[in-house]
Amino acid sequence: MQKSKLAIAVVGALFAMSAEAGTYILQANKWGSAQEAAVAAAGGRIVYASADAGMAVVESDNAGFGAAVQASRMVTEVLDDVVLNFDIPKAYEFEAEAGVVLTSETFWNLQWAPRAIEAPAAWSAGYTGAGVRVAVIDGGVHSTHADLNARIDHARSRNFTSPGAPTGGCTSAPTSWNCDTGTFWHATHVSGIIAARGDNNLGTVGIAPDATIVSLKALHNGSGSFGWIIAAMLYAADEANVSIINMSLGAETPRKQNAGLVAALNRAVNYATARGSLVVVAAGNSGYDMDKPPATVEVSPGVFEALGPSTIVVPAESGNAIAVSATAPIGYFLGNTYAAIPTSYTNYGNSLVWVSGPGGDTALPGNQVCSVPRLPAGVVNQFCWVLDLVFAPSRGTGASTTTYAWAGGTSMAAPAAAAVAALIKQKYPNAGPGQLKARLAQSATDEGKTGQDPMHGNGFINARRAVTQ
Repeated sequence: MQKSKLAIAVVGALFAMSAEAGTYILQANKWGSAQEAAVAAAGGRIVYASADAGMAVVESDNAGFGAAVQASRMVTEVLDDVVLNFDIPKAYEFEAEAGVVLTSETFWNLQWAPRAIEAPAAWSAGYTGAGVRVAVIDGGVHSTHADLNARIDHARSRNFTSPGAPTGGCTSAPTSWNCDTGTFWHATHVSGIIAARGDNNLGTVGIAPDATIVSLKALHNGSGSFGWIIAAMLYAADEANVSIINMSLGAETPRKQNAGLVAALNRAVNYATARGSLVVVAAGNSGYDMDKPPATVEVSPGVFEALGPSTIVVPAESGNAIAVSATAPIGYFLGNTYAAIPTSYTNYGNSLVWVSGPGGDTALPGNQVCSVPRLPAGVVNQFCWVLDLVFAPSRGTGASTTTYAWAGGTSMAAPAAAAVAALIKQKYPNAGPGQLKARLAQSATDEGKTGQDPMHGNGFINARRAVTQ
């Protein structure tokens, strides 16, 4: 097998194309019955509306919907939604063999990331994320996975996408929150990094293994829109009762492009923060120095736009969200266990990064094979460079509930930080978003330049220090 450059994590370009069913983001000073009546009269259907935020995401087949609802004077702004197209990470799947009697966390030895941030020491101190709720705004999650089923709040999980005709996989319910396409399912990997069970004698262990996941689907088959993401955020803030929101998604775009949508996303992030949720977001995987923006960005397939200093990464730079850059070891299972090396792909910059976390990389040269013990017996033989990626649950094929995969990106680093925030929240249950954000920074290990560093922000996250110092 040849190593290929990974399209690492769900972070991609922003494409100016209408979201399915004519999706719109509406804003008002306050959302109520008058606004609902105006939407209905214009031929719209509310996907989600937040009274206190004064925002709603609406779908309509009426080509004149925007003009009609604006003419009602019941809203202050009507924005045409656009779709974000994403690159799904290359994943290397590993399915637990049928019939194997598992008497421990079988693949713990493959999980360098929790050890790199000293998560076991936090668990030993009694902090596992118990009682803390984390919203994962992402694609569909494999809700019957043996490491996740008992950690997901099925009743509060929701779908906010309108993907239209099925495109393969999950064809019987393409819009369900626990449905997606392919065999990786990004949200499954992200959720497992946060809260894979540590008490089921199976598979992997999340960094906050007793936390509860609320799965909010805003992507389908690798695509999603501003409106779907905003609707999921508003719901998380209003109804999901979560302390942390993880969004391993985003796009780089000129600040002035779709400025109204960028502002609406800012408003949603800040609303969620004001309602008590720390918003944790992937920094992005284009290798951009966000203090010195790149010359161009692809704004539609094959169309590039010149950039100036007004480049923005959304939602990493949206409102009060904190962005997480990615690190990795280079040859961890060859004895190179220093895991705070900035990855080859991570976005960076003092203006962007709050903290860094384990994201994995494929930078190790060659195709040497490493043999890693599997518990309670046997070994896993895999290319050593694959083992430098992050190992967590995935969808797999058929009826499997025990599939795991290696993948890498800031998509994997963000949930590690979200999980550490969950540990902090367990220790300090009255801590608000600002306190969680500060504690993440204060407890991080200073890496790179002394003090704030463009690659690591305030440092490399450390679970032990977060709950013991």
